[in-house]
Amino acid sequence: LQNAFRIVHSGHACNIEEERYTERVYTIREGETLELACLVTGHPRPQIRWTKTAGSASDRFQDSSVFNETLRIAKIQRHQGGRYYCKAENGLGSPAIKSIRVDVYYLDDPVVTVHQSIGEAKEQFYYERTVFLRCVANSNPPVRYSWRRGREVLSQGSDKGVEIYEPFFTQGETKILKLKNLRPQDYANYSCIASVRNVCGIPDKNVLFRLTNRTASPTIKLLVEDPIVVNPGQTVTLVCITSGGEPIPTLTWVRNTEPLPDKSVLNGGTLTLPAITSDDAGVYSCVANNNVGNPAKKSTTIVVRALKKGRFWITPDPYHNDDNIQIGREVKISCQVEATPPEELTFSWLKNGRALRSSERMVITQTDPDISPGTTNLDIIDLKFTDFGTYTCMASLKGGGIPEISIDVNISSTTVPPNLTVPRGKSPLVTQEGDTVELQCLVSGKPKPIILWSRADKEVPMPDGAMQTESYDGVLRIVNVSREMTGSYRCQTSQYNGFNVKPREAIVELIVQYPPTVEPVFTEIRQGLSRTFSMNCRVLRAHPHRVLKYEWRLGNRLLNAGLVDSRDESEYTVRNLNREGYGEYSCDIINEAGAGRCSFLVTGKAYAPEFYYDTYSPLWQNRPRVYSYKLQWTQMNPNAVDRIMAYRLGIRQLLLFAICTEKGELITYNLTELIKPEAYEVRLTPITRFGEGDSTIRIVKYTPITSPLTKNFEEEPICMFTQEKSDDFDWTRHSAATRDTKYTPNTGPSSDRSGSKQGFYMYIETSRPRLEGEKARLLSPTFNVAPKNPYGTTNSAYCFSFYYHMYGKHIGTLNAYLRQKSQTTSESPIWTLSGNQGTQWRQAKVTIHPTSSFQMVLEGIRGPGIEGDIAIDDVTIEEGECSDPPPNSK
Repeated sequence: LQNAFRIVHSGHACNIEEERYTERVYTIREGETLELACLVTGHPRPQIRWTKTAGSASDRFQDSSVFNETLRIAKIQRHQGGRYYCKAENGLGSPAIKSIRVDVYYLDDPVVTVHQSIGEAKEQFYYERTVFLRCVANSNPPVRYSWRRGREVLSQGSDKGVEIYEPFFTQGETKILKLKNLRPQDYANYSCIASVRNVCGIPDKNVLFRLTNRTASPTIKLLVEDPIVVNPGQTVTLVCITSGGEPIPTLTWVRNTEPLPDKSVLNGGTLTLPAITSDDAGVYSCVANNNVGNPAKKSTTIVVRALKKGRFWITPDPYHNDDNIQIGREVKISCQVEATPPEELTFSWLKNGRALRSSERMVITQTDPDISPGTTNLDIIDLKFTDFGTYTCMASLKGGGIPEISIDVNISSTTVPPNLTVPRGKSPLVTQEGDTVELQCLVSGKPKPIILWSRADKEVPMPDGAMQTESYDGVLRIVNVSREMTGSYRCQTSQYNGFNVKPREAIVELIVQYPPTVEPVFTEIRQGLSRTFSMNCRVLRAHPHRVLKYEWRLGNRLLNAGLVDSRDESEYTVRNLNREGYGEYSCDIINEAGAGRCSFLVTGKAYAPEFYYDTYSPLWQNRPRVYSYKLQWTQMNPNAVDRIMAYRLGIRQLLLFAICTEKGELITYNLTELIKPEAYEVRLTPITRFGEGDSTIRIVKYTPITSPLTKNFEEEPICMFTQEKSDDFDWTRHSAATRDTKYTPNTGPSSDRSGSKQGFYMYIETSRPRLEGEKARLLSPTFNVAPKNPYGTTNSAYCFSFYYHMYGKHIGTLNAYLRQKSQTTSESPIWTLSGNQGTQWRQAKVTIHPTSSFQMVLEGIRGPGIEGDIAIDDVTIEEGECSDPPPNSK
């Protein structure tokens, strides 16, 4: 999969650290833009996904196959810090995962709070008080605090009357200033400075607090009554004023459990609520704060007067086992209303429109006025024929201003308890998914009570979300019915607006039919001509399920039909596929409610080729104004369809003939005559007998090659250079600062080529046990020579250069060789030099003309003694001929 995989940053990083276990920490200031790029090479090109968790895709930012995918968070906030994971996969082997921790740095404004403790009374007030000044600022990294009194920096021990707390939980950073037994000189301006040591360029922040002999915690007054009882529609104004506190406190209003209403108008300590409603009722609190002591808080309750939910019920004589009303027995009428405030609720009774007073045979009672909802009862003792009539319960509030609620109850020979039945043909009720259905229970009796609907088969909510649904006419209407609503529904009489007797109930069965759910809904099948293959359509669920039919079609032409077997699937086989067999096949699985469809698109289109992005040195220049580019790709699943006969290259509408299209086979084509510095969009399309397949696009860009290889040996290991295993000894990486010159003071360089004593170079150590004539060879990486066209080679020129240092009376020989892959003759140096060349670094340049893959060899040969160290540095290979080569060449 990956040849290289790393996370790199751009944007506004202020620090990148490497921690233990190779974890990388990326530090950024809050509000800046985070940019993390996941750089992956591999073929096929990996898909890249950023997550904030290592496993699942939760907290996912994006899921994209764009190469070098960048995660970008503009104006990053502190909660967006954490570990980010980049996952790359291309279907070969295990996915590659790298992580980086993002640390968001910030510093909020510090806040000083003041508290005091007062001891026993003494002669003078200020001696009794000990004052604590506490400074707090939210930050990352942890904040460091310092205190000043005026311009004087306060520290522990600098003033006997001042202690500076350094609690353990703050890791030694100053937070709390303790002024013991307050003195006159302690009344001053105190500054708290919060600092994060300028990390990410975050400046220090400070806050000033003035401590005086008037400094005090806040006190407030509410200029309103408690509670405030109002009618709907009125405007309520709550006024809060400060009665003490230094510095001057700030006032805010809050509502206990909810935010202030949107229509609220705040002006200092005054809160205005226009056109008040019952939803605005509640406890409102005024809070005063000046960071001295504890905030002051006072509350009032707003009560909005209202009457609602008037209901009644009739209770037959409880001493007889009979639900009917009978002459000579007792009957009770109850009336219930929700009132706010409950203590203002009053009831009155009328009979046939005339006021009714409590008597021995007509007993009127009322529940405790503090209980809500309030209830009144009318007990008729020894019911007589003359008692038949309409009784009216009137509910009102004492203060008026709210419409009354009146409830009429008819008592007569036709007043009978309820009965419930389900109309014929209404259970079971069969409907189809998406329809509107009405479940019905017929209610007989007088008066007709409220009907309660609920699920009878399981404890689940009704379609409206409630566990019970009220109906005044016995009908439950369900819009857009779904398959989950299949089941038993119970209709039940409630005691409200009817008889207070054992509930009557009935059951309605609802059956929701729905078309079959099938898979696959859509799939693409790629096949070559003359092949045989099968398509399968599976039933996941359906209702009714007992009789399912299938119909296979190609376009509109019916191919096959029948009944689905017990395996709940239908299969269709295409034998010896011909051109007419390409197209969209469909399989419809059908029941009474409709059909579910599986679709199969059968095509002979070849899959898209996949460009290979890791071609070594793909770009080369053979003339000043044009460049060439080696394009490489593999074919995805070439055996899925007919043999790929050619590729269409969409840069010049060329038609290329494919030679090999085995899976994984790397195909190469050289683009030539590309104009510098233009970029080109290349579209590559495979072609089979069927026609053109899926295309792939990439951009070819011109990037000037100034140095395919530049090596100054500053890093370990020695880059891509290797030591030859068949030589006598190795070249050594060293610097003048670390080299031991105890034994060989008159040889070797005193610095690297740039003049730095800390810089590194390669050299041969000629001290014992080395012998005259022994050789050390250093090999460069292997370089590919790109041909000028697919059918021939070019005599490409490269400039090989390096710096050498050959100082000492025993200097041997330094040779440079060109080693080619196609080479059959023995090697001979392309550059050679022997003997003492002085204490200066000198440059060697030589033009080479490789005809195949090549590497450079630098050979050092030991001279006759120990003062013969030879060094090299800054090895470079560049395209093009060398300009002004030095004279020291062969």
